[in-house]
Amino acid sequence: MKITYSIVAPIYNEKDNIPELYRRVKDVMDSTDEPWELVLVDDGSTDGSTGMLRELAKKDRHVRPVIFARNFGHQIAITAGWDYARGDAVVIIDADLQDPPELILEMAKKWKEGNEVVFAVRAEREGESWFKLWTASLFYRIIYRITDVKIPLDTGDFRLMDRKVVDVLKSMRERHRFPRGMSAWVGFKQVGVEYKRAARVAGETKYPFRKMFRLALNAITGFSYFPLQVATYIGFFSAGIAAIAIPVVIYMRINGSLAFEGQATTLIAVLFLGGVQLISLGILGEYIGRLYDEAKGRPLYIVREAPQDQ
Repeated sequence: MKITYSIVAPIYNEKDNIPELYRRVKDVMDSTDEPWELVLVDDGSTDGSTGMLRELAKKDRHVRPVIFARNFGHQIAITAGWDYARGDAVVIIDADLQDPPELILEMAKKWKEGNEVVFAVRAEREGESWFKLWTASLFYRIIYRITDVKIPLDTGDFRLMDRKVVDVLKSMRERHRFPRGMSAWVGFKQVGVEYKRAARVAGETKYPFRKMFRLALNAITGFSYFPLQVATYIGFFSAGIAAIAIPVVIYMRINGSLAFEGQATTLIAVLFLGGVQLISLGILGEYIGRLYDEAKGRPLYIVREAPQDQ
């Protein structure tokens, strides 16, 4: 059967949100009078979400669960959704309902006007602390300035993509993934629609600061050489300070100044340069580690159960 819309939602311990997610998506998609499917990717849930997905699939043929063998992470779950989606238009949405399914209708309208990627822009964000709002804003602006691809500000993974875009993304199999950056990198005709991001319906956020930091690191190292360039700039800066300091110290010593007597200055200089070297090695290590992961060639994810009508 030809499918017009595929709605992809990664699921990780979202048992309290699944019924409402299904209800709202069904209401929205039934109103289109076009064939659709709901691809729910279970990312190793341990709270009973897996069983709920199986029951939904038995009751409604629109629901197609993809169940991982273990937890592989949100970005990998999105990738599996791309792989199993059959629609001409593929929508990525979070299961916590902070992204309103009702916005899909506006996205679909933009898609039918000829846009191939329609991304949702967060004009307002409810239910989040000032720290989360501040770090999120900082994250998007840093990524925008230092990456080689201009990723739209204040956008998440909530977006609609044309089949031709999804087919290109499916061919990109890097392990350290940043889907919103990947969808910007491929190009095509893209447009944004603004929306008010709601508070979580239930459950806890799956993106604490540690995971946000790791996501930011994937974004930076996946789309920019800036950290490597920073190490070079710091090296030139340190060398410049040393080049200026050497004749100054010699002159002051000749004139009998006691300002640089003892070992304190030497120790400070050694610690500074040692710190610069360790930071530079750490940056190199991040890039080399990613090369090592790619070289192993392991699958991005392992599926325990999946729809057979792929």
